[in-house]
Amino acid sequence: MSRIRGMRGHLASSIAVTCAAALALPAALSSDAAATPSAAERRTTGNATPGGTTPGSTQSLPLAPLTPSTPRTPPSSSPSSPSSGDRTLPPPALASAQGLARRDVRRFSLVGVVWDDPDSELHGRVQVRTRATGTTTWSAWQDVDTHNHEHAADPDTAERASGRVRGSTAPLWVGDSDGVEVRVQGEADGRTGADGRAVTAEPLPKGLHVELVDPGAEPPPQGPEVNAPPPGVLTAESAAAASAVNAELAPIGATEIPALSQKETRADLLETRGEELDPTDTTDTAGTADTVAASANQRAKPYIGARPRIVTRRGWGADEGLRESNFSYTKTVKAVFVHHSASGNNYRCAQAPSVIRSIYRYHVKSSGWRDIGYNFLVDKCGNIYEGRAGGVAKPVMGAHTLGFNSKSMGIAVLGSFGKANPPAASVKAVAKLTAWKLGLYGANPRGKTYLKSGGGNLYRKGKNVRLNVISGHRDGFATECPGGRLYAKLGKARATSARYQGR
Repeated sequence: MSRIRGMRGHLASSIAVTCAAALALPAALSSDAAATPSAAERRTTGNATPGGTTPGSTQSLPLAPLTPSTPRTPPSSSPSSPSSGDRTLPPPALASAQGLARRDVRRFSLVGVVWDDPDSELHGRVQVRTRATGTTTWSAWQDVDTHNHEHAADPDTAERASGRVRGSTAPLWVGDSDGVEVRVQGEADGRTGADGRAVTAEPLPKGLHVELVDPGAEPPPQGPEVNAPPPGVLTAESAAAASAVNAELAPIGATEIPALSQKETRADLLETRGEELDPTDTTDTAGTADTVAASANQRAKPYIGARPRIVTRRGWGADEGLRESNFSYTKTVKAVFVHHSASGNNYRCAQAPSVIRSIYRYHVKSSGWRDIGYNFLVDKCGNIYEGRAGGVAKPVMGAHTLGFNSKSMGIAVLGSFGKANPPAASVKAVAKLTAWKLGLYGANPRGKTYLKSGGGNLYRKGKNVRLNVISGHRDGFATECPGGRLYAKLGKARATSARYQGR
């Protein structure tokens, strides 16, 4: 039985940047809020197990107005000093600002800022500094990419109109931490108000909260499920297994989908189409006159790359109870949009599953999406991970490129590549993945295609847009994503992907 037969006939259509502004920010700001959060401020969402442990959780803390302050201590060069690098600016330099005073919190590893209205943008600068768990060492101030609304479900879709979606920054991976300080500065427009302060171009969005995400402990090594729930007991995990979205590729409960050779991949694809790899091969006795004719008309070998190894959602420890239980599909895959996660480069490859679990939780619990937004993710070592649920060989509707999620898929390379070069292993993995997935749908990685815009800041809704089959996020939306350095590598990725397909 074909390992990708499950994608056939499953094309039911369903409604399923990161960039930082280069702005000046006062360095010494203090909050009128108390240093210790109240019970309401410490609102946490998690999934406690019967043993009382929490495999993952989110602390959501409201931000409060910040006021100018006098220096606490002279600037220090010590990295453990909370005032390291701070310089007090006079009140006239201060525009509207909100933040969170330095405080102790429960352990977390990823941080982001959210607000009430997803249609509102945060025009300004967001910075955080954190304290490594169990130490007195505070990081320097780190910028959080503020323009993230272009990574979202398309307008007029059920996911976008769910009422749960919030505005959000990109998430930032900071590593194991137990202390945090936050400041959000509105963008000044150059004018000075009657009180001597700079006037912001636009007010900050309402309902600002900082989200502190704990990805939870790494899941134990897992194999195929042996203690599956009995029939009739429906859980989110068993529902995913019952759907068998990857069952033709690997056993249910597998932590990875194994790689295939190019010959095996081609044979699977032709079998799915009801054809044969070699018209003279008589080993397939299920052929009919129609399939033999089809094979005769398509004697050329199909253009498809070898299927790469893919770590499944079970492999990276996805909590399937977080996402919506059903799956959402588009009709086909005509194009790929490449992104960077803008979550920073300070992670080890062994930590990539934790980074992905954190992004997943941030997308669902903090941003209000139905699932993680990307269809696939790639780490700095070139490992490929299944993203949004629904089946790696199927045309799953993502929430990665506002206006162009239909008939496309999104790949996020973990990291930030505005100034840093993407690892060669990551670019190669993008080429391998696209050579396989685009090959399933007959697309040429070096070609062009047309997609109809669902609406965005580059193209009006309904406009047919000519795009590269492998495009960067910025090709469909005015954004810095996937970062200039990664974007510059897409030409190489296209050529390599085409070569892997045999073109």
